[in-house]
Amino acid sequence: MEDQNRPPGGAPPDSAEQERQSAAARLFDIRRVIGGLFVAYGVIVGLVGVFDGASAVEKAQGIRINLWAGLAMLALGLGFLLWQWLRPIDRE
Repeated sequence: MEDQNRPPGGAPPDSAEQERQSAAARLFDIRRVIGGLFVAYGVIVGLVGVFDGASAVEKAQGIRINLWAGLAMLALGLGFLLWQWLRPIDRE
């Protein structure tokens, strides 16, 4: 079976090619994507919760549910981003 990282002819990939693959792997790390989406949605929902009217708070039985949900999403997203920063993908 042929190694997909090797160019035709069996020569090992050069360091520039390895660096390019490593950068692409870091860029598309699923933890970064999930964390970024949760942070973005957390900020949006949190801001909606800050500016909720009295009727929305009354409808949620006195709890600013949008604010709390936004803060929870923000914390989860930051947790994913922190995890990605503390435990980066290893180069093979």
